[in-house]
Amino acid sequence: MTRILQLSDTHFGTERKPVVEAALDLARALAPDLVVISGDITQRARRGQFAAARKFIERLSLPVLAVPGNHDIPLFNVFARALNPYGNYKRALGAVLEPVYETAGLLAIGVNTTRPRRRKDGEISDAQIARVAQRLRQARPGQLRVVVAHHPVRAKVESDRFNLLIGRERALAAWAQAGVDLILGGHIHLPYVLPASADPGVMAGWAVQAGTACSRRVRGNIPNSVNVITREGEGETRVCHVERWDYAAGAHAFAPVDKTLVAG
Repeated sequence: MTRILQLSDTHFGTERKPVVEAALDLARALAPDLVVISGDITQRARRGQFAAARKFIERLSLPVLAVPGNHDIPLFNVFARALNPYGNYKRALGAVLEPVYETAGLLAIGVNTTRPRRRKDGEISDAQIARVAQRLRQARPGQLRVVVAHHPVRAKVESDRFNLLIGRERALAAWAQAGVDLILGGHIHLPYVLPASADPGVMAGWAVQAGTACSRRVRGNIPNSVNVITREGEGETRVCHVERWDYAAGAHAFAPVDKTLVAG
């Protein structure tokens, strides 16, 4: 069995401490193979906020794959944004902005879709698309092939279309041919699972979007939310599903609320 815990948009600096503790409790209980943090780790990319994120990651005591979000680049410090946009990120979380994590059953590839010249929009280059496709093609038989980015490749709500990743059509076409299974994202604080391509004739894996894991910046009436991705079985009996877990304030814990079958 392979299990991933997907956290997104933690926005340290706006975190709710009881929810942070509940997320840590869930991680300890599930003991996933990998914790994915799909961007917007901090609220304003400040040193203290990254220090809080670093402490959280250390307390997880689990393998973590993280990628930057647009909030992880300074907004008001224009000099840092222009000259060293990822300085605080790298100082706290390491120099690699596009990490790769691999086990016998999992290949997870991080992609940095942020651009310092853009305020919040995400973009992917041809070079990034090609790098990810090449790595996907190198996957071993039986590995769950996962791409992790911050910006979404598919919208569930029409008003979110302007938040979609620039260059996603080229990326989806290339990654579909390379065999991607799941594309994990965040950014819009809305959890959902959809086929990654809106074209029913194109099998491009599944878009798995997570809500905000522990920030008070929830969207509408959607509570803090995380995803648990589990793949089990072998060969033709292999199944993969995504469970959405929401924070229940009364219980001070995350609990499963939905489950979607996504891949074999």
